[in-house]
Amino acid sequence: MESIPTENCVFCQVVEGKLPSQKVYEDEEVLAFRDIHPSAPVHILVVPKKHVAANLGDVTAKQAQILAKLQLAAAKVAQKAGISEFSYRTNTGKSAGQSVWHLHYHYHLQGGWKGGED
Repeated sequence: MESIPTENCVFCQVVEGKLPSQKVYEDEEVLAFRDIHPSAPVHILVVPKKHVAANLGDVTAKQAQILAKLQLAAAKVAQKAGISEFSYRTNTGKSAGQSVWHLHYHYHLQGGWKGGED
């Protein structure tokens, strides 16, 4: 399990308002904000406000409900962002490219390409 103390977690700092972000959605348990280094015309991260796990592989059965909340929030954010067909991915673990150890189900809502470009 990859983990860092939550006081050093970039996403925890964004949730707490210690780091600036461009919020696009927020409810009691979920925050969505624009990625500061976008890799797509639309690149939004959807994260649980509570640091429940380092990544998807560390989620327990007791914590599984947050995954559904992230998915529902991602759909709302995609609709609001005007992405009719959106993609999201899960990068779980260092070898898959995960760089922030705060569960975010890597909802990089990416879209806005013209003509199916990658």
